[in-house]
Amino acid sequence: MKAENSKAPLVERKYLVTFILITALFALWGFANDITNPMVAAFQTVMELSATRASMVQFAFYGGYATMAIPAALFIRRYSYKSGIVLGLALYAVGAFLFIPAAEMQSFAFFCGSLYILTFGLAFLETTANPFILALGSKTNATRRLNLSQAFNPMGSLCGMAVASQLVLPRLLSDRRDMAGQIIFPRLSEAEKAIVRLHDLSVIRDPYVAIGLVVVVMLVIIALKKMPVGGSDERVASSRDTLVRLWHNRVYREGVVAQVFYVAAQIMTWTFIIQYADHLGINKATAQRYNIVAMSLFLCSRFVSTFLMKFVNTRVLLAVFGAGAALCAAGAVLIVGVAGLYCLVGISAFMSLMFPTIYGIALEDVSREDSTLGAAFLVMAIVGGALMPPLQGMVIDLGTVAGHPAVNVSYALPLVCFLIIIVYALRSLNYSKQ
Repeated sequence: MKAENSKAPLVERKYLVTFILITALFALWGFANDITNPMVAAFQTVMELSATRASMVQFAFYGGYATMAIPAALFIRRYSYKSGIVLGLALYAVGAFLFIPAAEMQSFAFFCGSLYILTFGLAFLETTANPFILALGSKTNATRRLNLSQAFNPMGSLCGMAVASQLVLPRLLSDRRDMAGQIIFPRLSEAEKAIVRLHDLSVIRDPYVAIGLVVVVMLVIIALKKMPVGGSDERVASSRDTLVRLWHNRVYREGVVAQVFYVAAQIMTWTFIIQYADHLGINKATAQRYNIVAMSLFLCSRFVSTFLMKFVNTRVLLAVFGAGAALCAAGAVLIVGVAGLYCLVGISAFMSLMFPTIYGIALEDVSREDSTLGAAFLVMAIVGGALMPPLQGMVIDLGTVAGHPAVNVSYALPLVCFLIIIVYALRSLNYSKQ
């Protein structure tokens, strides 16, 4: 595919309000994603968990996508994009409000269950919103349009990170340190720990309840807004026939695999920045600022890459950005010190275009009647974010590997993921020339 320089408008006037509302959803699930990442470190301390067990937060969060993506697609095929969005927002709100009893019960399993249900809603939203945006205009600039919408995802992410950095992590009593920089919480009596735990779990709960209220408002607005139907016209194609066509589409098939590894790399990169910084003696609240810088780079780079797509082949850009991410990941592995942390932060600048670009390339030659189910498997690929962080947590729990800090070594996993993405970009470029 050549650079997307079509003269067709990026968003037609008749779709503009719908485009704005659906694009706002990208920010909503960005908030949920990135307020949850630092919670792994918070739960690890307050619930006295290993890094491996604390990473079950991500397993529950991204496992919800894997569970619900296909049912969401089937629901949308039967009804409409709008119905899928409304149901997704409802599930999102329910999961957020379940944090209230989870905090009261002080149950890590209940928190994970709440996140699991919350991401049922996110699976509906992503399965719906991504193909909906692609359908709101010309197919020639669909990938650019999706990149533009996806650019608002890190805006929500930045809000989530800011809330975590300013309102959650600094208020956690369990992260208080002595003059030597050591965490005091493990040395407290059980009675003192219970008081601290009750306070900290309430602090963790509040942002989720607040976003649940915002989601309810958004649900009402979208329920009242008339939108293009979409989805329902796909009933003419049987699911079995669609699956056969998708399987024989090698760009799509390999795109799903690439997406699994991209999401795994993204979640590993952001989830354990705090642990990486902690190894350097940086507390959680300060470490979260590095996460915010990373997301700021991610946001700026996404706008830049969306502009570049007017002039440069999307597959070439994906390969170049994949190489940049791989080099930064190698720096995070090999360099022990603040320079390694800077390399880790720098990965985000190169990850910016990956999700929507892989998504757009994979669906480029998928027919509209197959697009909803095709989108579901690409959303289901988010399961990479559930499977890989626990593996990275296991590496971190080793402490050291051959005399090298294990937290550094653990970033060899994202490095491998980026190499796989480069291979996909080059293979899809070759397919496009055939």
